[in-house]
Amino acid sequence: MLTAKQHELLLFIQRKLEETGISPSFEEMKDALDLKSKSGVHRLISALEERGFIRRLPNRARALEVTRQPEDVTSGKRAPANDLVSRVAMPPKAAPAPANDIIELPLHGRIAAGVPIEALESDRTLPVPAALLGAGEHYALEVSGDSMIEAGILDGDFALVKKTDTARDGEIVVALVRDEEATLKYLRRENGMVRLDPANGAYDPQVYRPDEVKVQGKLAGLLRRYH
Repeated sequence: MLTAKQHELLLFIQRKLEETGISPSFEEMKDALDLKSKSGVHRLISALEERGFIRRLPNRARALEVTRQPEDVTSGKRAPANDLVSRVAMPPKAAPAPANDIIELPLHGRIAAGVPIEALESDRTLPVPAALLGAGEHYALEVSGDSMIEAGILDGDFALVKKTDTARDGEIVVALVRDEEATLKYLRRENGMVRLDPANGAYDPQVYRPDEVKVQGKLAGLLRRYH
């Protein structure tokens, strides 16, 4: 028994899983269904889960799996209750496994969030939930220092970085300075120079010529271990 909105949400989740392998966020679902708040999405998800159309994978963020699909649904016009029924069938093709498993990212040593230090290469890896990552190639760096604490980046955190050589002003990037030192900072461009801004009033911005700075990636997420 599905309403039109439940059916619409189910198809949207299935399409996103097929396209990206990752469940859509609640914000994406809210926008796709033109709902006013995420509470409406929560109610629809719970209804679909109760009826056995989806299941939530435990201990994983944004982890939904479509277990079956309706063949049809009512149009959403007012109809007798017994008309709000969908015949249930298994999906015509197997849905891809949600990309909420663990991915081993290369862990390239420590990166300074204060004074730049050399970014060390290593053969270590860091296990990361796939749901935290978007498309593209990623790697991890351990943060050293406190110059980004006002951005919520603390000493000992693991920065999850998407590989790229371009970035917009205001983005947090891994910047390779003079081909030997790396740092995690906000990227700014002004007066023909590149400025790397900390997020801590105790530190001064670092200013370089454009040829002295190479973007090595953009911050995509953080992992923190509590001891």
